[in-house]
Amino acid sequence: MNNDILAGKWKQFAGKIKETFGKLTDDDLARAEGNAEVMAGLLQERYGYTKEQARKSWDDFVVGLGVGRKNLAGQAADLTEQAKTELEKRLK
Repeated sequence: MNNDILAGKWKQFAGKIKETFGKLTDDDLARAEGNAEVMAGLLQERYGYTKEQARKSWDDFVVGLGVGRKNLAGQAADLTEQAKTELEKRLK
């Protein structure tokens, strides 16, 4: 999954977001609608984080849900390995 999928399941994750980032309001979540840049900005405002801290906090949260860049990198590696295996089979 990626951030687009997170945006699509935003309402499902809203409770977990509020649990993790208690200073965010329902209005904040409605404003963000799954947009990572908006969420990072809100975390900066509410928690006084630097831009880097806010982005890392959000990315870590998203990865914890299984919806992030690290997960995508793992999926890409798996697909690359599968493609390599399939190519080797065809070349034999």
